[in-house]
Amino acid sequence: MKPSYITDSFLKQFIATALAEDVGDGDHSSIASIAETATGKARLLVKDDGILAGVALAAEIFKQYDEKLELQVSIQDGTPVKRGDIAFTVSGPTRSILTTERLVLNCMQRMSGIATTTNRLVKLVEGTRAQLLDTRKTTPNFRLLEKWAVLLGGGQNHRIGLFDMIMLKDNHIDGAGGIEQAINRTKEYLRTSKKDLKVEIETRNLDEVREVLRVGGVDVIMLDNMSLSDMKAAVALINGLCKTEASGGITEETIRQVAECGVDYISVGALTHSVKSLDLSLKMY
Repeated sequence: MKPSYITDSFLKQFIATALAEDVGDGDHSSIASIAETATGKARLLVKDDGILAGVALAAEIFKQYDEKLELQVSIQDGTPVKRGDIAFTVSGPTRSILTTERLVLNCMQRMSGIATTTNRLVKLVEGTRAQLLDTRKTTPNFRLLEKWAVLLGGGQNHRIGLFDMIMLKDNHIDGAGGIEQAINRTKEYLRTSKKDLKVEIETRNLDEVREVLRVGGVDVIMLDNMSLSDMKAAVALINGLCKTEASGGITEETIRQVAECGVDYISVGALTHSVKSLDLSLKMY
């Protein structure tokens, strides 16, 4: 199932732009070597263990490029896979299969790598209240697909962009002249603009947490790069008055300890900026 931000218009534009980048004025290798009337089949082979993602996108790519291509799906998005599995079979005009091959693989390999990493981290925090979030540390023009992959891996999306939430980071706070000024200006902006946006603010130490609580008016307090002891103390100070998010340099080795501090959310930029793609290939047969 596609999330709401993966609209038909987005997919159409993304696929058209990606194909234009790759195909240009024609796939001359296929045109030169393959008869126009030739038909064939290809299998999507899984060459790594992980979580599969991008099958629904592949279906849209094949359909948009050539409606004569037919897809038979064996493994759905979000499913654990192992080396040797066959995710789907595509059949139809051979030239069309070869022209779309690389775009399908590029998207699916990256999305599956993100889903796999996300799923691994989600399992590490099982049994705690913490929910795993992504960030805006994404690939330009590929963000929505990366965030979709996070969902398929069992994580949750943070804000999609700058437009759907207010996040007051250290630079906003410093630029505004302090926490109180940043929050109060934000309250006034929301009042006059009549926008209904959640507000999150970054804190770097317990004194800043106390100041945010004194000023009030935020939905989430981010605990950025805090020690485990400070994070536990911050969660106790906040005491459910708003949600808490741990962020900053969190790794597979530390995420469980962070989750056990009692935070509501853990955001990990590495879900989208440092993943290894899952090895997949599309082979004619």
